[in-house]
Amino acid sequence: MFDVCVVRCESYEQRAVTDALRAVLEPLGGLEWVKPGMRVGVKANLVTFLKPDRAATTHPAVLCALTELLRERGAEVIVGDSPGGLYTAVYVNRVYSATGMRAVEQAGAALNRDFREKQASFPEGKVAREFTYTSWLDGVDAIVDVCKLKSHGMMSMSAAVKNLFGAIPGTLKPEYHFKYPNERDFADMLVDLNEYFRPKLSIADAIVGMEGNGPTAGTPRPIGALLAAHTPYALDLACADIIGVTADDVPTIRAAHERGLCPASASELRICGDLAAVHAEGFQNILSHRSLRFQSAGPFGKVIERALASRPGVDSGKCIGCGVCANTCPAHAIALRNSRPVIDRRACIRCFCCQEFCPKGAMTVRRPLAARILNKSANKE
Repeated sequence: MFDVCVVRCESYEQRAVTDALRAVLEPLGGLEWVKPGMRVGVKANLVTFLKPDRAATTHPAVLCALTELLRERGAEVIVGDSPGGLYTAVYVNRVYSATGMRAVEQAGAALNRDFREKQASFPEGKVAREFTYTSWLDGVDAIVDVCKLKSHGMMSMSAAVKNLFGAIPGTLKPEYHFKYPNERDFADMLVDLNEYFRPKLSIADAIVGMEGNGPTAGTPRPIGALLAAHTPYALDLACADIIGVTADDVPTIRAAHERGLCPASASELRICGDLAAVHAEGFQNILSHRSLRFQSAGPFGKVIERALASRPGVDSGKCIGCGVCANTCPAHAIALRNSRPVIDRRACIRCFCCQEFCPKGAMTVRRPLAARILNKSANKE
């Protein structure tokens, strides 16, 4: 049995995507687990009001193809997500329209209209033993996690594991960043969410990914692949290999490996298809958490690590003074002065919410010169 399957898919032409999706699922047993009458919840990445060609959200062609295959098995399909912002009908419907989700309705799926919230008790969790989540996920028999492969300011990569953060209602997301400001705790929280919801299948839209200033303001990068896996951890490990990062670079993969949920390297996965054939050479990653650790440096370890850590910065040429960064900062570390954001470095928790939700891409991830030199030197060894 394979852990991951990858197939080439060069465009979002609907028939090509449907054929590629059928091909990527077949080695994993297809959709034999789907029974007539089953309600399948498709957890898409609909992070914000961006059109499909911006490569920030799951492309509707992939969701339409999955809807077609699930309906062939007699399933009822519900597509949903909680984007950043208000978790209300008005707000989310605007996101549905902007991201092309009306096409999914035409394909026979329903868009989630249940905007209630529920409390979860998960004593088995490592850090998130209680949390609030979107109740529509309780109304389905199985969850399919359909992510977009992107660079990410805080987690270095956004794929299947990170996609389950969309189970947290949008307005509560900043609270979770503030509650888990440390990258390792935040990664463990994301793994806890995946362990709680246990998606039946994970699929990555890597036909066109996002590189650079991801996960919302980066550059579309053609990759030409669809991937599928039984677990989000195996899928993420394969995705990381495609964009040239490792478990040491991606906190969620490292957290999953430490729990025995995935191997340390994609080379240990049983892969159907040629992963090397879809490697995105020169992919512009945000290696904000490369493994420069100084725990052995005694009392100065944390000071050194903080000094070398990446932090958000402002591109004044792009900033329009809208204040979204200040309004979304969970630590209240940003204030507008003369219509420009000023960051209180002592209060900043480096969650990169400002970078993720800046509508103009004016917030970027900046790495100190010393960190860049040290990592360059480490890579030569």
